[in-house]
Amino acid sequence: MKAIVMTAVGAAEVLKFQDIAEPEITSATQVKIKVQAAGVNPVDTKVRQHGLLFNEALPAILGCDGAGVVVAIGADVSQFKVGDKVWFCHGGLGREPGSYAEYNVIEQRWLSLSPQSFSFVEAAAAPLVLITAWGALFERGGLQAGQTVLIHAGAGGVGHVAIQLAKLKGARVITTVSSEQKADFVRGLGADEVINYKDTDFVTAVNELTLGKGADLVFDTVGAEVFKASIAATAHYGRLITLLDPGQQNLTEARLRNLLLGFELMLTPMLRDLTTARDQHVDILKQCALWIDQGLLKLHVSKVLPLELAIEAHQLIEAGHTIGKMVLTHSTS
Repeated sequence: MKAIVMTAVGAAEVLKFQDIAEPEITSATQVKIKVQAAGVNPVDTKVRQHGLLFNEALPAILGCDGAGVVVAIGADVSQFKVGDKVWFCHGGLGREPGSYAEYNVIEQRWLSLSPQSFSFVEAAAAPLVLITAWGALFERGGLQAGQTVLIHAGAGGVGHVAIQLAKLKGARVITTVSSEQKADFVRGLGADEVINYKDTDFVTAVNELTLGKGADLVFDTVGAEVFKASIAATAHYGRLITLLDPGQQNLTEARLRNLLLGFELMLTPMLRDLTTARDQHVDILKQCALWIDQGLLKLHVSKVLPLELAIEAHQLIEAGHTIGKMVLTHSTS
């Protein structure tokens, strides 16, 4: 089969388009999938740059997100049949092979039927960002109807689904963007107020929009400097959740505000083999599939490239400022 193989740690050029052996079912509860599309996420580029997250030898196949068709099942598989369309977030971190390949074999427990109304491209783009946004907003952030949430980088992969999930919860959404094009995009997703951080101080703007209170929940998808500034935009007794390492911070103001500070790393269940938490991830995908098929939730794909152009996809991700998601396809999807 054709696959993109990470041959070394380094720049995007370490990714090679190769023919490798096709995986086969080795357990009665495994499912073999013909992968039609693979989502590209920042974690893919970080693993490539810094090394595998498991103590396994290279080469490796990257890609956590995928969507495709079931082509074979183990003797004890009860949840799926040949021909089912599925989506998943599995592998790609250095232990199990990822989605940058024509076929994958996965335990049925980690699969879900993909939304009927989604193409393979849309389905492949969605799992990681949906699970991440859900965890940050609802599990770590405790977002409730009627509360105000500030979502940083609302036009990004995680940000654009976080806006929609927050609106489905009944929250007021403030978001930051870097251009008028992105501002129009996030308004179309339901954002109530949009702040262009290039020409407006977001802390001042958020406090003005909330009459000095601040946001009940702030979701940082950017990093240390934004995390630091966001403390002053978070309401007293509010919550500040980040996807990234905030570094060494002076937390005096956070303490005075009685803030709850939290981290969201949706990869933890895979990295630590936390099976119950992974089951919850699959449940999130099932609920999101229902909303998607009801027309309540959508996924924006800004660029689709063939699998053999994975190097270009990684370079675009690293350049930043992508709207929505990017996907690699294995065939017409």
